[in-house]
Amino acid sequence: MPVLRSIRERFARERPFDGLRVGVCLHVTTETASLVRTLIAGGAQVALCAANPLDTQDDVAAALVERDGAAVHAVHGEDMATYYRHIEAVLDTRPQLTMDDGADLLTTLHAQRPQQLGEVVGGTEETTSGIVRLRALEAAGQLAFPVLAVNEARTKHLFDNRYGTGQSALDGILRATNMLLAGRVVVVFGYGWCGQGIALRAKGAGAQVVVCEVDPVRALEAKLEGYEVLPGVAAAAKGDILVTATGNRDVVRREHYEAMRDGAVLCNAGHFDVECDLAALRELAVERRQVRPHVEQHVLADGRRINLLAEGRVVNLAAAEGNPAAVMDMSFANQALAAEHLVKAAGTLDARVHGVPPEIDDEVARLTLAALGVEIDALTDAQRAYLTAWEQGT
Repeated sequence: MPVLRSIRERFARERPFDGLRVGVCLHVTTETASLVRTLIAGGAQVALCAANPLDTQDDVAAALVERDGAAVHAVHGEDMATYYRHIEAVLDTRPQLTMDDGADLLTTLHAQRPQQLGEVVGGTEETTSGIVRLRALEAAGQLAFPVLAVNEARTKHLFDNRYGTGQSALDGILRATNMLLAGRVVVVFGYGWCGQGIALRAKGAGAQVVVCEVDPVRALEAKLEGYEVLPGVAAAAKGDILVTATGNRDVVRREHYEAMRDGAVLCNAGHFDVECDLAALRELAVERRQVRPHVEQHVLADGRRINLLAEGRVVNLAAAEGNPAAVMDMSFANQALAAEHLVKAAGTLDARVHGVPPEIDDEVARLTLAALGVEIDALTDAQRAYLTAWEQGT
């Protein structure tokens, strides 16, 4: 992760977080460890918990405690009570800056610890699902401090969501099932950045891709990219592999299960496990059995089998290793620089969801290009003048 390493080296010299308490709720992976070490190098006192009960790499959690002095509250496979107890443990450190992936830390802080809100300089949010929640909190007039929407940075969603999730979601499916994608029908629910990446990678592997959307512009985009676009129930009847990536709930419901073909594989690439109505699937099943690690087979009354991957949780982390380090380098560089921006701008930003400043996006892109050994052109003085003038026309 050369981009984050260059930021860490600067942070070690400048110490922008000296003595600052940072509460982090992210997927506890090797990539996140690099971000935590970057914050610590900048002087931060870091407390970390998991953003998903199945995402923690236990050896990484242990290393951060033993080698780096971070307070880590996470264990792979923790139940929901333990998951929220770990969030409370992070909040017990009275963080002055928060980092979220899904907004569980920040929303728990607002809902249960209003007395601590005044201590927080600001927060960052990594994913679409979390930003949806934070915008709702803002709309209700209850967001107490500024939050930077890291997910909306160009060097995050254009690369992490499209190329990272596109690859890692399929990696999770393949590790769990060992299926051949070529010749299969892959149904992608949602054609946002993550859905686009999954569709692109599935198509490249030889699958026939069907897209389901509620947004007419995105549906049109999918159609013009060459994908078949169908309503969800019609697509469910055709799909060998069905993947949700919407950020919404109950995308796959009873009527979809009733239409699915025997042996269908169902998984979720969205942040929360609400995209598939799992209660309805369990009600329809007359038998449930574990047929492979991360594969729970639901046998319906008519004998059809629906194979659910990773308990409906985010498949790229629960059944694989998440996004590759090269793409998380950009995402977590955004996180680190966004945190520095919040500290420098303390007291000057409104309590709302803000975009990442363009100069941070540009810096991350510049550092990434440099790490890749790529050089680009620069505008001439005449070109800069032309872009700010109105006199020259036809």
